Amino acid sequence: MARTSAAQANGEQIKDQAFSELKALIEESEKLLKSGAALVGEDAENLREQISQKLRQALDSVASARERTRPVVDATQAYIGGHPWQTVAISAGFGLVVGLLLGRR
Repeated sequence: MARTSAAQANGEQIKDQAFSELKALIEESEKLLKSGAALVGEDAENLREQISQKLRQALDSVASARERTRPVVDATQAYIGGHPWQTVAISAGFGLVVGLLLGRR
């Protein structure tokens, strides 16, 4: 049991770190966009606004995806933790089928 909860905590930490890094990347891109305000012309301003809007949409999408996938991830982790041998058997069967299909070519 201790291994399972440690593995789940480690998986959660990795997932959170990936989302944090993506969010930081988007925020840093936004900062760079704002610092490039010295560009001239109305077209440059329109382009900056469009890029800024896309970055905001990306941040919203990341947050939305994280919230939508959380119940599925939690359910999968609970099932795998509760049925480890069934999970191994299903994975092995899937690998066998894929191997046979690839071997036929």
